[in-house]
Amino acid sequence: MIKQLKPFNDLTLQELYAVLQLRMEVFVVEQHCPYLDCDDKDIHAHHLLFWQDGELVAYCRLLPQGISYENYCSIGRVVTKPSHRGKGLGIELMRDAIHQCKILFNRPIKISAQSYLEKFYTELGFEVCTEEYLEDDIPHKGMKMD
Repeated sequence: MIKQLKPFNDLTLQELYAVLQLRMEVFVVEQHCPYLDCDDKDIHAHHLLFWQDGELVAYCRLLPQGISYENYCSIGRVVTKPSHRGKGLGIELMRDAIHQCKILFNRPIKISAQSYLEKFYTELGFEVCTEEYLEDDIPHKGMKMD
């Protein structure tokens, strides 16, 4: 497994293409959710990429305070390639993301988590901080880690 953490401007075109392809595969096609993935936040983010045999198998973006939330940094677009699920990559990805947020931003973390993943994020140390709401027609909950 090769892990990379890169700011937007350091991504190669091939890496960016792989990121967008994986995000569309899961968030648009698999979850049947047409939405505008390119939301202007990527340019402010650090991108955490997990590669296996030249294939992007897990990814998330780390956002500084003030981009998604006024008083929190954030982790978003957390995704594992469908063919690589059930192998602990999501947990490893999130643990690395949390660690990197502490190094990069040294701020509390807030996320918008799909509601069905509440237990997953709670086990990582997040706590629910909002009522359930719809984001792109998918139930979500705000969660934070101080």
